[in-house]
Amino acid sequence: MISLLHTPDGVRDLYGEELTQKKQLLKSINNTIKLYGFEMLDTPAFEYFDVFSKDIGTIPSKDLYKFFDKEGNTLVLRPDFTPSVARCAAKYFPDETLPLRFCYEGNTFVNTSELQGKLKETTEIGVELINDDSIYADAEVLRLVIESLKNVGMKDFQISIGESNYFKGICEEAKLDEETEMTLRDYISSKNFYGSRQFLSSLEIDDKVLGAIESISKVFLPVKDLKELLGKTTNERSKNAISRLIKINSLLALSGYERYVTYDLSMLSKYHYYTGIIFSAYTYGVGNPVVKGGRYDGLLEKFGKKAPSVGCVFKIDEIQTALRRTGLKTEEKEPVKKAVVYTEENYEKALHSAEELRAQGSSVLLILRDGNTSQYEYEKMLQSQNCEVLFYD
Repeated sequence: MISLLHTPDGVRDLYGEELTQKKQLLKSINNTIKLYGFEMLDTPAFEYFDVFSKDIGTIPSKDLYKFFDKEGNTLVLRPDFTPSVARCAAKYFPDETLPLRFCYEGNTFVNTSELQGKLKETTEIGVELINDDSIYADAEVLRLVIESLKNVGMKDFQISIGESNYFKGICEEAKLDEETEMTLRDYISSKNFYGSRQFLSSLEIDDKVLGAIESISKVFLPVKDLKELLGKTTNERSKNAISRLIKINSLLALSGYERYVTYDLSMLSKYHYYTGIIFSAYTYGVGNPVVKGGRYDGLLEKFGKKAPSVGCVFKIDEIQTALRRTGLKTEEKEPVKKAVVYTEENYEKALHSAEELRAQGSSVLLILRDGNTSQYEYEKMLQSQNCEVLFYD
């Protein structure tokens, strides 16, 4: 029999200091996002299945939490915010041509069987910049990521940036069919370059194109290598992709932020709706990205609105783990925590004291004293919770 005291695999309870720090982290990132003029958007926790179907290009159906409503429609808990935001933008702003800036906050749910320490329910904050296909929009989202991570206290992090059109251009030049392209994509996105070489050796591909595909295995490229690669690239789609990355780098350099980025042409997301830059931010303490994002110029068209878009999502649980493991805390100071222990006879005095302390910015616990618990025991118990203890006997 399942114990009702335990949670299912992949979800957890949060309380106390860990939850407080998570709330502070959410607040800090939200404050940075507001500085960029993004407005909050709240979408439902579950949607119709088709919003996250294979045609949309999000995660596989087997990884979705699916259920039915009373009418027999298939619904899913959202595994990804971006399609929901795209649906919402297409519904409420179908004719808007000016840039739209939306931000969101909430939990996503992925029913993966390969846990490996990963959560099935995760908290995310993200932004979507819609109706802007420029390199300036790409750079703005990357700049927001950098400033947000700096503002939560991170000092050592790196953003790895790829460009899906580089891979697409080479596949077109090699005249690969869709199935072959998808197989090659799987090898490259998992960094299985040996497997990709073995796979390519079985195909009849021009040596020059073969060399271009194998060049994708060069990860963490500095911008000077991108410039060198630009001269060797023969198809226009791939050349434009590299040129775009070089221009974005020059825009980030205006703020001195180019030092936070490297380039990885093997970066290919499992989300197939990405059409341009793709990026992931990494830091010490966790192996998974703390931020992910990219450009998705065709996604809103699935919902009836042609609109180029770019966005990112902050993985709050991963960021919190990284901060904890590296001994860092968010910049915002926690209120001083105090405990006022009182008896029934001294309640009024204790209440006024608590009100004054709260007005001064302290967090105050009002605790009715148990006659069977000594002052020493209260002090020991509450000081373990980082509380300053005041007694009203």
